[in-house]
Amino acid sequence: MNKYMKIAIEEAKKGINDNHGGPFGAVIVKEGKVISKGHNHVVEKNDPTCHGEIDAIRKACKKLKTFNLSGCEIYTTGFPCPMCFCAILWANIGKVYYGCNTDDTEIIGFRDKFFEQSIPDKKIELCKELDREDCLKLYDEYKNITSKTQY
Repeated sequence: MNKYMKIAIEEAKKGINDNHGGPFGAVIVKEGKVISKGHNHVVEKNDPTCHGEIDAIRKACKKLKTFNLSGCEIYTTGFPCPMCFCAILWANIGKVYYGCNTDDTEIIGFRDKFFEQSIPDKKIELCKELDREDCLKLYDEYKNITSKTQY
């Protein structure tokens, strides 16, 4: 068993045993060193965004004092849901290693596969552009203030 996946599994077990949420643990590694560990806290915190990957990303960013986790890898017990996958992309994490796939996750009652499949239709159903011109002014203000800063 991979030593980092073993840590992710142990982290997930901790979350299960403490009734924090589902069986999802994650570990972020950089240059062979564990930067952070996280697990699902959805039930404990009544926060639908506090998945294992998000927890680990937040902790890694805090520890490294940056929002850019370039050079990091993440090990997670389940294939990242769309929210977590996008967070991984935003954080610039370069590699994702996962244990279980979305079919496995569906079998134990989670809706990851449904969300993956329904995002395009939900975007059309739920989203409506509103007050674009006013928001573009805000974007211009931001652009003018931060033109010297590159993200």
